[in-house]
Amino acid sequence: MTRRRWIADSWNDTTARLTGAQAAHLARVLRAQTGMQFDIVAGDRVRRGEIVEITDLIIEFALGEELDADPALPVTLLLAVFKFDRLEWAIEKATELGVERIVPVIARRTEKHLAQAAAARAERWRRIAREAAQQSRRSDTVEISDPVQLKNAIGEEPEALRLLLAESERTKMLRDALKTPNENVGDSGSRRIRLAVGPEGGWTPEEETLFAVEGWTPVSLGPRILRAETAAIAAVSIVSAWLE
Repeated sequence: MTRRRWIADSWNDTTARLTGAQAAHLARVLRAQTGMQFDIVAGDRVRRGEIVEITDLIIEFALGEELDADPALPVTLLLAVFKFDRLEWAIEKATELGVERIVPVIARRTEKHLAQAAAARAERWRRIAREAAQQSRRSDTVEISDPVQLKNAIGEEPEALRLLLAESERTKMLRDALKTPNENVGDSGSRRIRLAVGPEGGWTPEEETLFAVEGWTPVSLGPRILRAETAAIAAVSIVSAWLE
């Protein structure tokens, strides 16, 4: 039977703890008992953990052997802020698929009230990603950045393969762009990839120009117009299959 995996709130070389809501759920809902064993993500390692102490607010584990850990995909997803319920679904699924980092960006077509409320949502997005990481048995946590203006995000990692999902692009498919040699990156085993997915209504022409100046390659997922969250997950799935 596959052991459930938990991401520790604190740890050292021999022990780890779950606190707060995680501890309460394990203690009250799953009726944890001392001696039970789980997989514990402690930093960048996965260890076998045995419960040695239980309270409503703290579950303490003795850490044992180190277990095999699959690394995150070397993928950063720039995700324009759109309707929060759909955005949160995209964050959850991108986490399950293995992306390393998600950067929420404020685009020209991000609705004003969403842009204003985005910063206050960042901790909720991190909780969603954490829960998705545990559910999908990831060996790490996803980094969810604070929301930033688009112009402050697109210049990062110039050495990566940077791909812009653009409705205006009709000829270059994402799958083909992944196969195209690039002097800044290596083969599929060593590439870092950045994907940018726009808001409802897509990127403005001015934003596409900004991306072009920074060396991003516009790509398409095909002839259909997809919702932002669908495009994000389709793109991550294609990249994941290529990397693996």
